Amino acid sequence: MGTQPMSAAAERILITGAGGFVGRHLVAALRPALGAGARIVAVGREAPAAGPQVEAGILDVTDPGAVLDLVRRVRPTCLVHLAAITHVQEARRDVASTWTVNVQGTLTLAEAVRREAPEARFLFVSSSEIYGNTFRVLAGRPAAEEAALDPANPYAATKAAADLMVGELARSGLDAVRLRPFNHTGAGQAEPFVIPAFAAQVARIEAGRQEPVIRVGNLDAERDYLHVRDVVDAYVRVIGLPAGAYAPGLALNIASGTPRRIGDALAHLLDQARVSIRVEVDPERYRPNETPRAVGDATRARALLGWEPTTSWPAMIDDVLAEWRAACAP
Repeated sequence: MGTQPMSAAAERILITGAGGFVGRHLVAALRPALGAGARIVAVGREAPAAGPQVEAGILDVTDPGAVLDLVRRVRPTCLVHLAAITHVQEARRDVASTWTVNVQGTLTLAEAVRREAPEARFLFVSSSEIYGNTFRVLAGRPAAEEAALDPANPYAATKAAADLMVGELARSGLDAVRLRPFNHTGAGQAEPFVIPAFAAQVARIEAGRQEPVIRVGNLDAERDYLHVRDVVDAYVRVIGLPAGAYAPGLALNIASGTPRRIGDALAHLLDQARVSIRVEVDPERYRPNETPRAVGDATRARALLGWEPTTSWPAMIDDVLAEWRAACAP
């Protein structure tokens, strides 16, 4: 992972959603790169872990008063906005809350930054899901940042709306970068996501806590997968960019450019399993609006950041399995 010198933007880094899957990895990646006197303020709905140069706190991004007070107190030089409702099924269950958190929460933060810390760099973490049905139109070709946004579920729609909103705010002075990561996994990702769901079942079966059957959805879908460490490496590199290195509102795909079949992830896990396991299709695990292949073009990120993913596909899956084995150990 890159540890290049940080820019002035890294003096006071405010991270929302810092207690979540990606947030915890980002804090861990940033700490070794911080200069003397620099600090991270890590906030979430529950207080993340604190530590050297890391202040932890609680923040509801939908509370305008709390957001404004925090930004006024911290006066961040960089804000990384990770807080969101991120799981597609959760978004479908509560569409109104998803729009409130993912769109209104983003606007509340951006407006507070424009008012109280107008020089701050604002990193909005969007999603490859915003391209949605455009992946079908591309017929397997990688999506670049200029591809049409055509979201196919409530989560994707809220992320697309917030992405466009941040792009427009950049025209009005917000120093924003829109990061569009493709699928990523690793230790700490919740079980509702597909690779942790498979790995958790393998670990429970090995431990005798589940019958030797894995229930699956569509195994033929292909996705552009990255290890979370490679994703946060890209984020760290954006924070480290010197002033003037990009035009405000810049969108960056974070992608490997290589599609991976979901069934191949399961096959690798089954190869690693210590017991025999049967696979059964579960209709409840199929997602509506399924896209056969989604892959990204990260040429822009590679050129600007000098970034390349470094973790192999098997190593990424093995990391997830190792975590679940440890969790299921007697």
